[in-house]
Amino acid sequence: MLWVKSFHIIAMVSWFAGLFYLPRLFVYHSQCQDDQAGSERFKIMERKLYRGIMTPAAMVTVVLGIWMLVDYAWAAYAHMGWLHSKLLLVLLLLAYHVYCGHCMRAFRDDRNPHSHLFFRWFNEIPVLILTAIVLLVFLRPF
Repeated sequence: MLWVKSFHIIAMVSWFAGLFYLPRLFVYHSQCQDDQAGSERFKIMERKLYRGIMTPAAMVTVVLGIWMLVDYAWAAYAHMGWLHSKLLLVLLLLAYHVYCGHCMRAFRDDRNPHSHLFFRWFNEIPVLILTAIVLLVFLRPF
């Protein structure tokens, strides 16, 4: 099970790297409206990051997380609130991931409605979720 947990953490780190970087690309992309070549470059970078790294890493993270949940975690911790809170945060993170895909498609179709300021704030959401998940897993406060 330590192998599963190790690869779960590796996939999670890869997923978060993308969740931190893609909105930063959105910040820069939203600032290059007059630069068509730059915009096209960002579209390629965003697509490759989302489809080639983030989504596969998210899938591995979720599959291995479910594996651990079924194998031992649910039986051991189902009565504890921290696990339910963590699972809720993972669902919010998945929704954030899907919304990143929506934003990426909006940029692809040249119909992004958001400013670089929106994406600067949007970029902070996974930091907050990661902090909360790590604290819940290691401290198990309730």
